[in-house]
Amino acid sequence: MIVDCHVHLNDYTNDRVPTEESLQKLLADMKSNGVAKAFILTSYLANEQRPRIDRVLDLVKPHPELFVVEGISLSGGAPFDLRATEERLRQGLTIGLKLYPGYEHYYPTDRLCEPIYDLAAKYRVPVMFHTGDTFTKIGKLKYSHPLHLDDVAVDHPDLKIVICHLGNPWFRDTAELIYKNDNVRADISGLILGNFEARFERWLADQVRDLILYAGDPEDLLFGTDWPLVAMSPYIRFVRSLDLDEDEERRLLSGNAIEWFDLDRHEKRRASR
Repeated sequence: MIVDCHVHLNDYTNDRVPTEESLQKLLADMKSNGVAKAFILTSYLANEQRPRIDRVLDLVKPHPELFVVEGISLSGGAPFDLRATEERLRQGLTIGLKLYPGYEHYYPTDRLCEPIYDLAAKYRVPVMFHTGDTFTKIGKLKYSHPLHLDDVAVDHPDLKIVICHLGNPWFRDTAELIYKNDNVRADISGLILGNFEARFERWLADQVRDLILYAGDPEDLLFGTDWPLVAMSPYIRFVRSLDLDEDEERRLLSGNAIEWFDLDRHEKRRASR
């Protein structure tokens, strides 16, 4: 089984692709690549190309293989109501929260983030953080450096943290963070756009192998693609090129995400609704 913990329904083109069409493409790609479950991350923006959380939740209702992580804007890009976010967590409609430092210009240590961390700890869900390179040129890298999350991890020991994109290009900093902090994991999503180029894929595989060697255990890594910015099939092939043993590969492709997001608990809650 494969669990993709990092996908979107956003339209990153200028073609105004309807969200329903994006959903059908996602389901088709999942089926053709053997991806059994996926976590849809909503955006820090809300517009025609970036569907709001309530729209995404409505679309995934008939699809028990899809789960939603709520993206949160702290600068007004998308409407944010802490009480509404808590209600979605209380009802089990969402399985995590995501912040976008770098795209939005704040540090993860900003006091504005504290209510988000308190909420996530209360409902025992992870907070995912954009880290590293940004898709848009107006992102500011000083805010998205993964080292800022060390302060968050230390000051909030009950908070589950996911460093998205391995902090690319700061892989060694991410390796130290997940080695040092028991409450930190990282996903491998978004390291490319589209498909791998062979030369870059070999270099990147070396970086990930070194990260695993330093951190000491692949249980610290979660499989994610960043679909539709990234194709699923080359990412799965990439994982299978990392020379992991069968159990390590299984955990990276599914088991780690299931455990870190406590997916069994969420599926039981969904079944009881």
